[in-house]
Amino acid sequence: MTERKARIAAVDPVWSRICDEARVAVQDEPLLGGLIHSGLLHHASLERALAYRFSLKLASGEMSEQILREFADEAYEDEPDLGQAARADLVAVQDRDPACHRYLQPILFFKGYQALQAYRIGHWLWRKGRQDMAYFVQMRTSEAFGVDIHPAARIGRGVMFDHAHSIVIGETAVVGDNVSMLHSVTLGGTGKQEQDRHPKIGNGVLIGAGAKVLGNIRVGDNSRIAAGSVVLEDVPCCKTVAGVPARIVGEAGCEHPATEMDQLLRK
Repeated sequence: MTERKARIAAVDPVWSRICDEARVAVQDEPLLGGLIHSGLLHHASLERALAYRFSLKLASGEMSEQILREFADEAYEDEPDLGQAARADLVAVQDRDPACHRYLQPILFFKGYQALQAYRIGHWLWRKGRQDMAYFVQMRTSEAFGVDIHPAARIGRGVMFDHAHSIVIGETAVVGDNVSMLHSVTLGGTGKQEQDRHPKIGNGVLIGAGAKVLGNIRVGDNSRIAAGSVVLEDVPCCKTVAGVPARIVGEAGCEHPATEMDQLLRK
């Protein structure tokens, strides 16, 4: 057992740490033993655990756990980048959210992380031409987690949805790597046109709670959008915007706003 754990730790340190945390959690709270064993320790990899969690949370009278599990496993096997993105997202949450103290928390308890991984499977389905099933995943993700992401949207790695409730991301939206957004954020359109109509969010951007970014506009790398703002125009790199409609109010305040999570506006 010790040798096996050492091999896993060398190949996949994130999964090894999750399993170590899970064993401690079972000792600390035996009543959660069944949940933790079935959700984590029973599985040979993070991908298998995420596929199980996906099927458990999104199953309904319309779609069984077995069917959901089958295409989730297929997605992770077909596209290894899904598992790497899941690890990057997990590290992002643990690094940026002061309420997260262990890797196992987002997998078991944080709906923002779980919704993002469900979107990633839906996006895989979309790119495979299985659009109706992708729409089903979008619907169930919205119903289960309160997060509505069109499966055609493109989202990078290392993304954190903090609290996540009522996040909406439209069909032609693009979100870069290492982005942090809080609850009630909308990346939406400004009309009913069918062409490219949603925002393009650069790398390292921090989007505050309740912010609305509307239209086919660009938010530059390492910028900040203050809580409650309505952004209707392009935002340059490394700037802070605030207000309705949003205006530039200063610099971003630090080199990596999405990582620092500093939302205060300073003169």
